[in-house]
Amino acid sequence: MMFARTKRLTLRPGWPEDAHALSRAIAHDTVVTRLARAPWPYTLADAEAFLGQPRGAAQPSFLICAREGDTAEIVGGIGIHHETDGTHQLGYWLTPTVWGRGYATEAGHAVIAMARHALGYKRLHAWHFVDNPASARVLAKLGFRPTGRIEPRRSIARGGVAPGANYALVLDEDNETDDPMRMAA
Repeated sequence: MMFARTKRLTLRPGWPEDAHALSRAIAHDTVVTRLARAPWPYTLADAEAFLGQPRGAAQPSFLICAREGDTAEIVGGIGIHHETDGTHQLGYWLTPTVWGRGYATEAGHAVIAMARHALGYKRLHAWHFVDNPASARVLAKLGFRPTGRIEPRRSIARGGVAPGANYALVLDEDNETDDPMRMAA
């Protein structure tokens, strides 16, 4: 089980007793409509089902907890998901009350370091719906580069598909390239 601590955040696995706090943090249409797998409305039962999913050791999935004083409040989630095409996809979300504080970038740097050093991944992929430019800015700060591919992406909360912009990040410096189209492979 992996954990990470940054200057302001603790990244940790979710536990069943987190269901109420998780559902409060994510249950905003402005959050779940930017995600692929989250339903709307997002309920306590959805949080319980998510927290009850088995997690592999090489598939890090964390709650983002902001530390203030003696408390650590759940403010988001971040993880790397193994896709059916063999890629490793970075995904994240934050509750709206903490948008603009740099938490996604801070958490992203910690998870990318795990992917590179602890898990030995050679590259990561990510995407965002094109109507979410804030996510594009986070990905750029994390070093992801656009591949130039826009593809339809499914969103459970949206009830359909919407265009998504694809990104890639080379983690293996020996195979680094300046060609974002090659990075898409």
